[in-house]
Amino acid sequence: MPQIFHPSLNTLSRLSIFGGAFAALGLLAISYMLVGSPYQTQVGIIHDQPVQFSHEHHVGGLGIDCRYCHTSVEISAVSGVPPTYTCMSCHSQIWSESPMLQPVRDSLKNDTPIAWAKVHDLPDFVYFHHGIHIQKGIGCVSCHGRIDQMPLTFKDKPLTMEWCLECHRHPEKYIRPYEEIFNMEWKPPGGDQLTLGRKLIEDNHIPVDRLTNCSVCHR
Repeated sequence: MPQIFHPSLNTLSRLSIFGGAFAALGLLAISYMLVGSPYQTQVGIIHDQPVQFSHEHHVGGLGIDCRYCHTSVEISAVSGVPPTYTCMSCHSQIWSESPMLQPVRDSLKNDTPIAWAKVHDLPDFVYFHHGIHIQKGIGCVSCHGRIDQMPLTFKDKPLTMEWCLECHRHPEKYIRPYEEIFNMEWKPPGGDQLTLGRKLIEDNHIPVDRLTNCSVCHR
């Protein structure tokens, strides 16, 4: 039987097969990098806000405790966005005529909440409770980074499932004493976080064996 295809097509077919395989692997690698990129996680991205609120000024500079504005953070699933009258308790006396604070004054006058753009926005299928994390010894810095040094608020951690599971698998790396939860500059005594963390896991009755159960975050 006469040869239909030229012998060079054997080489071309091999190149096509291997090229397709490498292209598929390359596409998979690009997809993986894209999922973890700031474009997807929004890490480091600053969102436009009605008022350019500075945690650096209020927390780092003035020393205002997190709980003054986020009143429900110790007991509730949500940290709580401060109502306008919380802002105006100071700004009715300080910077009371500042053009930058006009949206705050309008909010109080019209009895309408300020439409803040969410920075830390978990998917609806994820259950997260601020209160239980704080009660068990997870500090603000662990999830929000050094927010006391942010002139404008941005997302410091990716908050992906992989990132959350790292803490749930090894909570001893992150747990701190309750009285240091809101201390942005706290360091473990002697730098020995693991020894302290293991003791706090026992003292706080943390069920380490159940922290990676799917139902903990997906209900």
